Amino acid sequence: MSRPVSLDPLFRSLRSIKGVGPQLAALLTRFFGAPDGQEAIALDLLMHMPSGIVDRRKMVGIAETWFGGVVTLKIHIDRHLPPPRGKPHIPHRVFAHDETGEIQLVFFRAQGNWVERALPVGEERYVSGKVDFFNGEKQITHPDYIVEPDKFASLPLVEPVYPLTQGLSSKALTKLTRQVLETLPALPEWMPPPTLQKFSWPDFRAAMRAVHVPETPEAADVAGPARMRLAYDEYFAGQLALLLVRSELIAPRGISRTFTGQITSAVEAALPFSLTEGQRQAIADVRADLAAPERMSRLLQGDVGSGKTVVALMAMAAMAESGGQSSLMAPTELLAAQHFRTLKPLADAAGLGIVLLTGKQGAAERRAALAGVASGETGIVVGTHALFQSGVEFHNLGLTVVDEQHRFGVHQRLALSEKGRHTDLLVMTATPIPRTLVLTHFGDMAVSVLREKPKGRQPIDTAVVSIRDYDRVVARLKTRIDEGAQAFWVCPLVEESEILDVVAAEDRFAELKKVFGDQVAMVHGRMSGPAKQAVMDAFIANETKVLVATTVIEVGVDVPNASIMIIEHAERFGLAQLHQLRGRVGRGSNRSACLLLYKDPLSETAKARLEVIKSTEDGFLIAEKDLELRGQGDVLGTRQSGMPGYHLAVPDVHRHLLEFAHDDAKAALAANPGLVGDRGEALRTLLYVFRKDTAIQLIRAG
Repeated sequence: MSRPVSLDPLFRSLRSIKGVGPQLAALLTRFFGAPDGQEAIALDLLMHMPSGIVDRRKMVGIAETWFGGVVTLKIHIDRHLPPPRGKPHIPHRVFAHDETGEIQLVFFRAQGNWVERALPVGEERYVSGKVDFFNGEKQITHPDYIVEPDKFASLPLVEPVYPLTQGLSSKALTKLTRQVLETLPALPEWMPPPTLQKFSWPDFRAAMRAVHVPETPEAADVAGPARMRLAYDEYFAGQLALLLVRSELIAPRGISRTFTGQITSAVEAALPFSLTEGQRQAIADVRADLAAPERMSRLLQGDVGSGKTVVALMAMAAMAESGGQSSLMAPTELLAAQHFRTLKPLADAAGLGIVLLTGKQGAAERRAALAGVASGETGIVVGTHALFQSGVEFHNLGLTVVDEQHRFGVHQRLALSEKGRHTDLLVMTATPIPRTLVLTHFGDMAVSVLREKPKGRQPIDTAVVSIRDYDRVVARLKTRIDEGAQAFWVCPLVEESEILDVVAAEDRFAELKKVFGDQVAMVHGRMSGPAKQAVMDAFIANETKVLVATTVIEVGVDVPNASIMIIEHAERFGLAQLHQLRGRVGRGSNRSACLLLYKDPLSETAKARLEVIKSTEDGFLIAEKDLELRGQGDVLGTRQSGMPGYHLAVPDVHRHLLEFAHDDAKAALAANPGLVGDRGEALRTLLYVFRKDTAIQLIRAG
């Protein structure tokens, strides 16, 4: 079913709107971040929420105006004082009065004689703007509005203020938004009647009107009924889309598994440490899921180094006992290789066949690996997403484990589950995700959390140091390296450019080489897989002492002897990233240190971020703080993976609506899984309006 025709006005290009030329259209497309090759559309304007309100209803006499206040005055124009010829820096002043006092209107660089025409001597005008003082006289510089008395109704007394970009004026944006509002069709009501009654909110069109053309400041308030309604709609659309994806993943029934306990006990006996309480609980959760007839869809959250891999291995061992195979998928080849190294000795000890598949393998090696997978002889396959490209045939794939979820979009998840129609899904993430975000991004996956650090983990001393102390830092590092330590030196992220990231790393590498010679090596994202691996192997083998890296080492690299982490330009990194990077050290028996090098001046947010990292190692606390400091779109690194960033909902104000939206979406799909009939039509419209229509393709026929 294609998009309802009634929505066409919202999906037309902004270029088709009166008053939008090529230049403005290009500016708006850049501003709204339209996807490559697509133009900004009318809907973008409606979804662009005001950040505040100017209240011009204060109609007082000049005598009662106050400094910095926005007022609307009815004034009588007395005289003009234009700047002397050849002195354009002197402003044009207009003197005016009402019965309570006098005021000046000030215009800088006024071209032509438009000021005289707009404010003719002897006539009355309404003016609106901000009052300030100059030499003890009241004045309004460049009034926002000047209108004739009979046109007073055209003056917007309550005016929304929008976030803007260079070259885009508030007036232009307001005018365009109002034009689009005129074309907003009446849409079928998608909100469940009980929710509508409970909150008594306006309908979608009325809510949009209230926010963009408010009659009172309260009408557009972020916590008022109109914004609440729109925030709920956005959450509702997001939850509906997630649940559709989830039903596609979970719909085929699972298989009820039974276990012998043989392989799992052999794996546990081979572990060099005893399981933590959290690991035991997570393993029990997973086993219960595998034994149930529904497909498992579980999120395993655990901080860096909390032992998620062992839980995954126990799950894969249990799957092997019931005759099924497992695949473990990592976001990078580097990580896949590392998981393989960790798991192989344990799998071998339990007689469990395990193989690594990468894109770089030789043909013969790959053929042999694939044969073992196809025959069922191999119980566990480790690899990157190349795993589920064609050519890999499983004998009986029962469990898929995905590492670092937020690097995998919805589409990869779907492709994965195609490999095994009934496979259970276990997703591991080292990004501790607050409850609201679990709902937002994972629908209602069941969640297991590992909170304790494994025994023997060392605390990490974290210090915040200015880059001005570079020489002292390097001297101190040299002492530690001479004592046998190893260190990571992470280079700054350069705005959105991988190439510049590499340049920054190369510059730092050259500097450190002067001090450390061959003891320093470098790894970055543009190196080939084998080259990266060779550098990592030398570092793991302690042949090199200092590893200069871009953030390719952020996730999962395990070098127990490395006890120093230096992060340059730490102010450019997000909290989750800093926490991930710091978790790369403190894995061995040596006391570890993390140095956050920053460059002045620091913004308040950057200061707060560095303070949080310095004060705690608790990933969940850090994630909650991250949510407060950054808002929700970035916590999961979602900007790059097409996950929801909100336009209408402000998590701090509207977070409580997420649970309602989640429950409503669940009930709506349970009652009408095919989204058919009038109610289904309304829900499909909602998905189109919030551009979640990719989910519509997943609706099962019938």
